[in-house]
Amino acid sequence: MKLQLPGYLKYVFLLIGLALTIWFLQLFKPVLVPILFSALLTFLLLPLCRSLENLKVPRPLAILFCIIAIIVVLSGLIWFLSAQLLSFSDELSNITGKMSELLMKIQLFLQKKFGIQPRNNADLIKSSLGSLQEQGTKIIGNTISLTTGALSVFGLIPIYIFCMLYYRNHMRQFMFKFISPNNRTHVMKTVGSIQGVVASYISGLITVIIIVSLLNSLGLLIMGVKYAVFFGVFAAILTIIPYIGILIGATLPALFTLVETGSVVDALIVVGIFAFVQFLEGNFITPYITGSKVSINPFAAIVALIIGGEIWGAVGMILSIPLIAIIKVLFDAYSPTEPFGFLLGDITDVDDKPGLFDNLTNKIKQFFGKKA
Repeated sequence: MKLQLPGYLKYVFLLIGLALTIWFLQLFKPVLVPILFSALLTFLLLPLCRSLENLKVPRPLAILFCIIAIIVVLSGLIWFLSAQLLSFSDELSNITGKMSELLMKIQLFLQKKFGIQPRNNADLIKSSLGSLQEQGTKIIGNTISLTTGALSVFGLIPIYIFCMLYYRNHMRQFMFKFISPNNRTHVMKTVGSIQGVVASYISGLITVIIIVSLLNSLGLLIMGVKYAVFFGVFAAILTIIPYIGILIGATLPALFTLVETGSVVDALIVVGIFAFVQFLEGNFITPYITGSKVSINPFAAIVALIIGGEIWGAVGMILSIPLIAIIKVLFDAYSPTEPFGFLLGDITDVDDKPGLFDNLTNKIKQFFGKKA
């Protein structure tokens, strides 16, 4: 006798499975995060490794060359940011004094216009900022502590990358054990699409960060902002977190400019520079560099950012976009889940009539396309 279960039970089991998946991801975060970063970097380094192997370079040496190249680039970036951060921390005492002067001006303005009695300036700074210099020292100390802990975890990433690249044929044969011969071509095509999406995303992201760093730094240098290169690179690196990162990166230089100059106009100009660069990055730079290979609509990207942040924090926000792009490729490859892939994708309906801003954007894109 066949047991008939109510139809709603499958949705109950689906929700239970989703809850267990989130619990599993949170529980095994220290194990899964290095593996996922390693997998993404493996997809990025795979074409270079294959090219070296085609030049008759032994596979172990080719893999070591790829890993050393990544380490050198990341080490240079970390050294630059650390040196700039230490130099910036030396200015905290001066910033505290200028903050005191700025707060005094604000209190005098409030007293003159609204009759609000000023508080003791030192107490106000201490209560509101918690002593900026002490906080800065504490942040640097916590950063060093976190970096030490992170190195013990992310030190495994080169080992994982080496193993994934070296044993890639073995892992492919392992995957074929679960797939019938008729479906292997389709599966390999899907894996190739995933590799192309990830490689396009990471290489395009690196290029975008370099261009945005130059634009940010140039704008701040024209404004005469101190530590313009540091602020420009820092904000550009935060573009790893789409839509939100560069806005966070604009806050620090804007506040620094406000304290340094005491001019609200200059601070707003700094914000305007970052907003303009954000406009260029979102509408021209990123689309031309990454193309349509990572075609995730903004709503899906924002939801992925929120979910990734809730599960894994800042690391989850960084990983959310490439992971949601991989999920979209998997959804598109399997017919029952293809509607979900369509839902995650960007709008490509040519029947929609573009607005005035869209027409202007398209004309600018066509102009630069003709120039290229």
